[in-house]
Formats: sequence, structure tokens, C-alpha cells
Amino acid sequence: MANREDYIAVFDSGVGGISVLKELVSLMPKENYLYFGDSANAPYGDKTAEQVRELTLQNAQMLLAGKTKALVVACNTATAVAIDLLRRQYPDRVIIGIEPALKMATDRFPTGRIGIMATQVTLREEKLSHLQEQFPRAQVTHIPAPGLVELIEQGKAGSPETKQLLTRILAPYRGKLDALVLGCTHYPFVKEEIAEILGTGTALLDGGAGTARQTRRCLAEAGLLNEAGGSVTVENSLGTPEILQLSFALLEG
Repeated sequence: MANREDYIAVFDSGVGGISVLKELVSLMPKENYLYFGDSANAPYGDKTAEQVRELTLQNAQMLLAGKTKALVVACNTATAVAIDLLRRQYPDRVIIGIEPALKMATDRFPTGRIGIMATQVTLREEKLSHLQEQFPRAQVTHIPAPGLVELIEQGKAGSPETKQLLTRILAPYRGKLDALVLGCTHYPFVKEEIAEILGTGTALLDGGAGTARQTRRCLAEAGLLNEAGGSVTVENSLGTPEILQLSFALLEG
């Protein structure tokens, strides 16, 4: 049985989910967090759905075997492929997934021009198609960003190499989008570079804050909100000092 002081486990295919962890810590600073990044297998976005499903289930099983009161899947790709399966396998556990902030975008721009920048797996999964069907008046454009996750995993978020890649991907959309949905948790770490390319006329939206609010709602309903704690533990499947250093730098940045 879960206790209030148990961990909120946050899982991502690498360091990207730290953007969600930051939102969680900001909203619920008295909680105890265990962040696990599977950087040894990153990126998930260029794997098959079956590979992503298998990795997600393995990592979820490991995290839920410990003193964990909730699991936050802070990875759009893993959520798209495996969140329904996780909830079926663990019906009595609090399991939260992140989704692209398409509803937020269409609330602001009901008939607007909306781009969704995400991994190939996220863009081709049925979960996103079903989400899009709810907003038929919006003009939605899919924008894959191959190579971007890898650069962020290498600690190159603000590098000239990353800026060149983003320019190549996004320059054709400058002045042509009302909003860009950042459909991968790695992408908020290059938000400034994206804004510089697209200009001030494009709103940049991601699902991190909404995921944090949903986590708090679910914990409150279960009577599991912590009132006296506050810690963050970071683990990574690579286990190198460099990846842990990068993880904390992103968390504190």
C-alpha cells in the first residue's frame, strides 16, 4: 500500500523528462521524486513501437517495485505507445502520461495554424490521430525533428550545431504558425532557440505543466499528497558522471 512519503517516480527515455520534473517540483515542492532516464536506450523516437513498449514496461516494472506512489511517464513517445497497456497492467496504481499540448493550442487558436514537433513514433501513433480528430477546425502540421533528441542528450542544447538543425527544420514555418506544440519532453530545453527562429508571432506550448497538475489531482483524490518532505533523486541507465551532471544542470537551469 502506498504512503504519502513514497516517491513520485518520473520516467523518460533520457534527460528530456526533467522538463516535466521541473514543473512537478515547482507545483509540489514537498514531494519526494525519483527520476529515471533511460539514456542508454535513447532516443525512443527512432525505435519500433514494440521496442518502445518493451522498454517502457521494463522500466515501469522496476520503478513500481520500489516505494513508489505514482508513476509519471514523462515521455511523449512512451505515452503514445504504452500508457494504456501500463494502466491495464497496474490498475490500482497512479499512472500519469504526458500528451502533446494540442488542446491548449486549439483553445487559444480554434481555427489556427498549429504545428506539432515530435518524434516519428509519436507522430505516427493512433493516440495522436485520435487527439487530432477532436479538433477538426484547426490546421495541424506534423513536424518531425530527427537528430534533436540526440544533441540534447549530449548536452548540446544551446550549441551552434543544434541551432543549425533547428533552423533547417523550422525556418520554412516562420510566420506560418499560430502555435507550435513541443511534442517531446526534450524540446523545452531548446525553447529559446525555437522562439528565435519562429519569431514572436508563434506561441510555444508543451504539456509539462498540465502533466504536473494532473499528477497533483490524482494524488489528492487518492489521499497521497505529501505535506512534509521534498527531495529529488536522479538515476540514469547510462550511470556515467557526465549524464548525471547534465541531468542536474537541466533541473537547476
